[in-house]
Amino acid sequence: MIRRISIVCTFAALLLLAFSMAQTDAQPGTVKQIVPGAWFREGDIKNLGHCNNIIIEMKDYLIVIDANFPSGARLALEAAKKVSSKPVKYVFDTHHHGDHAYGNPVWTQNGATTLAYKGVLDEMKRYEPRRWQETAKQRKDVAELNLPTAEPPKQTFDKSPFILRDDTREVRFYYFGWAHTRGDGFVYLPKEKVLCTGDAVANGAYNYMADGNIGNWPTVIRQAEKLDVVHVLPGHGAPAGKELLDGQARFMSELYGAVKSSVNQGKTLEDIVKMEGDKLTSTNIQLSAKVKNWVGDDLAGQVKDTYEEITQHKPHGDLPH
Repeated sequence: MIRRISIVCTFAALLLLAFSMAQTDAQPGTVKQIVPGAWFREGDIKNLGHCNNIIIEMKDYLIVIDANFPSGARLALEAAKKVSSKPVKYVFDTHHHGDHAYGNPVWTQNGATTLAYKGVLDEMKRYEPRRWQETAKQRKDVAELNLPTAEPPKQTFDKSPFILRDDTREVRFYYFGWAHTRGDGFVYLPKEKVLCTGDAVANGAYNYMADGNIGNWPTVIRQAEKLDVVHVLPGHGAPAGKELLDGQARFMSELYGAVKSSVNQGKTLEDIVKMEGDKLTSTNIQLSAKVKNWVGDDLAGQVKDTYEEITQHKPHGDLPH
């Protein structure tokens, strides 16, 4: 068996590894109106480590989806000011990862209330301040905040859906279960048929799995598929239609099924992944052309995570990592 390897690197670096060489028609830095009153801002994951942001206009205020890293938060705040003169009242953290939540202080200092499903707060308690402090060593925007740990969301909910509505529109915040993290939140605009997914769904090879429940991931997405959706706005990668949900679920199912088959055949981790020193370099696990959009340089790492989840009989997020 390949032993678990302790690699001295930040969580942000792990994310960038998982996101390398993704192939989408992404346009970082652009702001696109998806429907009247809802805008999508493409985050520059390759160069800045940023997630996407969605800006939703209510009657008297704005809602922004994901706090981003601090530098990304400032860019998203600028974008919000360009599309509307209304103040940002709520910023929703879809999950606890740094590229989605470490910008919380930027928003609260500008008068917004950060909001999340309670699982996001639970995850922060589980992983912080270690990840914050590691990331601050590598990212100037985090270090410059001069804080000892990540700022948690100011408001949480535990019943799904949580709803905000006014005369302009209704916005629903859902929790469907543990996929990418224990706290994955989805945001749904029923009238406009828009779904914001955070990193539970990505458009490209952007799937970081270490905090995940890989076996349950497709089930979560299938729950989201029950909604009447036309526009899917992922946490990373370009906007797409509802087919993106099916593609992401298929990728996770194929990956889990292929690794499970290898385990059932008695194969060891060394049989299905190759290493050079401490680096995972390749895998002989092959997935179909139908899911090639989600296959990238980190497939070997994803195979390893899946193998560990299956053989240790618990979600990978419950394993030491």
